[in-house]
Amino acid sequence: MNRTILLTAVFFGVLSVILGAFGAHGLKSMLSESSLDSFQTGVTYQMYHALVLLWLGSTVQWTATQKKWIYYCFTIGVVFFSFSIYLLATNELTSINFKSLAFITPLGGGFLISGWVLIGHRVFKYLG
Repeated sequence: MNRTILLTAVFFGVLSVILGAFGAHGLKSMLSESSLDSFQTGVTYQMYHALVLLWLGSTVQWTATQKKWIYYCFTIGVVFFSFSIYLLATNELTSINFKSLAFITPLGGGFLISGWVLIGHRVFKYLG
């Protein structure tokens, strides 16, 4: 489980750097400032959660079972939240209307919040 968590963290981290650079340089002249800000929000949240997954995969205080649901929440959350933002922010560049996916963004946010609540629960149990 730790290997999977760490590989996912590395993938999300590398991808967030690539997408951040692409947004800052490649999309700068193609998108509105508002769309670029949204794109950057997706990148930022993706990187935050890549770092948390690095920590989660490295910690030895919790078992694989205890880590599993946190991992699932963060992975699904990043994919739903950040990736839907990338599609919505670049919607004007494609002939595909991604606005129908807008409901996925808050769903992804809910998964991210759930992951943090699970971490809080684990920390409370571990320290309590």
